[in-house]
This record gives sequence, structure tokens and C-alpha cells, in this order.
Amino acid sequence: MKKRKKHNFLQRIGRAFKLNFIKLLRSPGGAKKVSLGFALGFGLEMLVISTASLVYIIFIPLVRLAKGSLPAAIIGNVIGKLTFLPVILLPIAKAIGKAIYPVNVKINSQGASFSFQKLLQGDLSSLSSLLHGSINVLIGMSILGTILGFISYFIVHYFYEKEKAKRMKKNREKHALGGNSANKNFV
Repeated sequence: MKKRKKHNFLQRIGRAFKLNFIKLLRSPGGAKKVSLGFALGFGLEMLVISTASLVYIIFIPLVRLAKGSLPAAIIGNVIGKLTFLPVILLPIAKAIGKAIYPVNVKINSQGASFSFQKLLQGDLSSLSSLLHGSINVLIGMSILGTILGFISYFIVHYFYEKEKAKRMKKNREKHALGGNSANKNFV
């Protein structure tokens, strides 16, 4: 029985990136369709935390409506999860959201923070302050998701075209070598 090599956490993440990137470059549909699907998946991943995963309700319809590649969108979403960018960008998103929507509403007179215990006892005032704070995060993450999706479109398009040219060159060389040796053997 052959012993399998165990990889550490960072190696597994690197291998997962590489596997998903190879899947992305081999997915059917052409560069524009794959790039659009990846950009939508990657951009929508930024909204998962701030929408409490409700963004997945519109994930598939949005990709289909935009005529993007669904496998590429799923890969973009997975890569977005693996990078931990949504978690890392939360403070930046909140700052962007506050800059765009700078309304400070004092909801409860005590200024108390959110508590699940108070919510279970029927105190809904702390819930409204929580929702008010998360609207800033939602606005910021929407902007960051749009920007990162836009940037990722061009990056994936470039790498897709580069990989396609590399495969075509490799196929031409393979057929050129294979065709000549077959003709030599035939004669």
C-alpha cells in the first residue's frame, strides 16, 4: 500500500488555487464568457458576509442573465473564499460606506451595543442599530466587489488568452512533429 504525502495547510491552499485556476482556463465558452463569469462570481463573493449569504439567491440568475460561464463564476466564488478578501476588506468597506452614507442615527438612548439576549427578550431597538451599521458595510462591499470584479475580468481574460495561445502552439508543434514522422514511416 502506497503512503500518501500529507501537505500542510498553506500547500493545500496553493494546490486548491492551482487546481481551480487550471479548471478555469479549461472551461468552455471563450475568453469573454469565462472572464465575465469569473468576475461575477468573484465580485459577488464580496457581498456574502454583508448580506448574510442571501446573495446566493441571485447568484445563478445573475450569471445566466449576464451570459457568463456558471462554472467560471463558481470558481471565482471559491477563489474569493480562499483569499479571505471579504473578511480582510470589512473595515475598509465600512469606512467607504460611512463616507458615502454618513448618517449617524442615535436609535436607543443608552447607546448600548447589540445583544442576542436582549433580542430574545423582545428588545428590537438593538437590532435596528445593528442593521444600520451593516448598511455601511453593504455599500462598501458592493463598491469593492464591483471594483475587484472589474479588475479580475481583465486579469482572467489575459491569462485565458495566454493559455489558449500556449495550447494552440503546443498542438501545432505536436501535429507538425507527428505529421512528419508519420509521413517518413509511410514512405
